[in-house]
Amino acid sequence: MAIKGSCCCGGVRFELFERPAMVGVCHCSRCRKSGSSAYAYVRAEAFSWVSGRNLVARYAPEPPLRFTRCFCARCGTALGDPFSGRILAIAAACLDDDADLTPDFHEHVADRRTWRCVAAREEP
Repeated sequence: MAIKGSCCCGGVRFELFERPAMVGVCHCSRCRKSGSSAYAYVRAEAFSWVSGRNLVARYAPEPPLRFTRCFCARCGTALGDPFSGRILAIAAACLDDDADLTPDFHEHVADRRTWRCVAAREEP
């Protein structure tokens, strides 16, 4: 069973053919500003484009920063980096299907903002 993913406008669509190996949440300012801080890590062989690969824009930072940010050029949805190599960092917010994922780790927690809680809360 595939896990489907897409951007806000639906132009970019992809599928994952296995559950992500892990999910991580980064609280650094770059991840917050890019619009994505939760990433699902999946093997490149388990990722497939459905449509919109041509809509993906990339932002590569100046060294010493390393991580390229990808987003839909039409609607701006942060996608993670679906071109990152053997293991892809996919923005977990782009996953359309509830894959019952929970974070395996948090990083740069000292940089988190007060509005970003680490523990899940139940909604009233």
